[in-house]
Amino acid sequence: MARKLPKRDVAIIGLGWTGSIVANELTDEGLDVVAIERGPWRDAPTDYPTTFDQDELRYRIRHELFLRPAQLTFTFRNKMTEQALPIRSWGAFMPMNGVGGGGVHWNAETFRFLPSDFVVKTHLTQRYGASFLPEDMTIQDFGVTYDDLEPHYDQFEYLCGTSGAAGNLKGQILEGGNPFEGPRSRPYPNPPQAQPFSHTLFAKAARELGYKPFPQPSGNMSQAYVNPLGVRLGPCTYCGFCEWFGCGNYSKASPQTTILPVLVRKSNFSYRTECEVTRINVDGSGKRATGVTFVDSSGEEWEQPADLVILAAFTVFNVQLLLMSGIGKPYDPVANQGVIGRNFTHQTISDAIGFFDKEKFNFNPFIASGSIGMIIDEFNGDNFDHGPLGFVGGGYMGQVQTGGRPIQTTHVPPGTPRWGAKWKSAVRDNYLSTVTPGTGVHGSFYSYRDVYLDLDPLYKDRFGRPLMRMTIDFHDNELKQNAYLTDKFAEIIKAMGANQVVKQTRTGHYDVTDYQTTHLCGGAIMGTDPTTSALNRYLQMWDVPNLFVMGASAFPQNAGYNPTGTVGALAYWSAEAIRTQYLKNPGPLVHA
Repeated sequence: MARKLPKRDVAIIGLGWTGSIVANELTDEGLDVVAIERGPWRDAPTDYPTTFDQDELRYRIRHELFLRPAQLTFTFRNKMTEQALPIRSWGAFMPMNGVGGGGVHWNAETFRFLPSDFVVKTHLTQRYGASFLPEDMTIQDFGVTYDDLEPHYDQFEYLCGTSGAAGNLKGQILEGGNPFEGPRSRPYPNPPQAQPFSHTLFAKAARELGYKPFPQPSGNMSQAYVNPLGVRLGPCTYCGFCEWFGCGNYSKASPQTTILPVLVRKSNFSYRTECEVTRINVDGSGKRATGVTFVDSSGEEWEQPADLVILAAFTVFNVQLLLMSGIGKPYDPVANQGVIGRNFTHQTISDAIGFFDKEKFNFNPFIASGSIGMIIDEFNGDNFDHGPLGFVGGGYMGQVQTGGRPIQTTHVPPGTPRWGAKWKSAVRDNYLSTVTPGTGVHGSFYSYRDVYLDLDPLYKDRFGRPLMRMTIDFHDNELKQNAYLTDKFAEIIKAMGANQVVKQTRTGHYDVTDYQTTHLCGGAIMGTDPTTSALNRYLQMWDVPNLFVMGASAFPQNAGYNPTGTVGALAYWSAEAIRTQYLKNPGPLVHA
């Protein structure tokens, strides 16, 4: 029997970027807010001091910051006809664990989606015709536009202190920025980071081929910065230990370095760590959330009543809690009906490795940051004509080498033995003169009828609940897209002066053991039609109006960009709707 706690105005599930943003906005309204987080408390200066944080073995290889599959895992299969099996070691993605969520370990690449990304179904149909899209593709418009979100993109960028160069300022195209971006209302809060040698060489080669390279928008500080909440961040030291790592230097934007120092000092905010929410409770009608039930680290069960529930966990866990709680109609891929689990997507990633003459090139790859890089956008979204190519979607590409950490930065030319003295010599000879982008091609992954999330009928977790089952595979559209983009990217690496370029094109089936990104999206998507979306345009559940669902689970498909900037903007957008509309008249929100 669960022990009942005193009622709160708001219960938030998860304390990462979105949970922190919404909690800060609603506590400013005077609401009493509690956040419940599965993982431990994490603090920037004490958990990630610069004296030991640069530990590749601990954080990258042994996955210190991530959920252990022994705690909770998923089952995976490529096709509906296959038996799904539990994932025993994380590979294609890394579920986060603890306060700050993915905002602790992310690279801090802070993009805005293209304006056409938000209306992709309408845009592609109007340009190419409905018959051009694959028959089983289920993409749809977001229900919001770039113009709706622009002020909230701005909020998130200024919270983070994003470093970058504007390419479209109030409709004026500016040299040095991204000419394809949507218009922004003001410049980035900080100038771009200084670019290392290989990145500037990529930009030079790209310009000579007719492209317009620009510095990757970065949540790594190019200079000291004080954000609108009064939190101070320091300039990045280019240590090269950013992705997979926390930042005790306060140089990388994270909830810990931008918003939590303010939030945790508020008397109307509290949090519980190492507590796992097992269900969202609803009343007898099933139309109103009454709070949440969670289990603490001792195994004791608690009920937290609340007037408003915010689901702000990782994508797959958002979907899992909705299914476990009986909220929303589960998706049936055979009938193509239902909404919870629908339009699950990931990313389509590939690289091209350039081997250069060691006597002429010294790239010093260890001098880097998580978001360092020069990139091009000519092949992102619908910035190029897909008509003759037979696919839709695209991505950005660039030299975005984020470090030269010794365990994994061991690329050698083809034909080198896989071990022994010759392999060691090849690693030594190529370490400083090889271009090895982490995600040289960062492509979209559009949604399909047979790619989805549901509850596994066989495997259970430690609470006796069904594990989440992932059914996901690449389709011809994504494979064609990736082959085309990888070829274009390899041309630039060759133009940089590489003696040899090895393309690592994405082929075959989706491989759950091969890391791509942690950008899992969809499953509880937003839209304008409750028969094909779980949430309205304000991230409010159609079926349960006092439940809002944050994060990338709301994306109807995944664009070429990293999702965090859009996740942050949507959190501010939804929080504004809660503050200005819902609190004044609780119930379903209408299109204002």
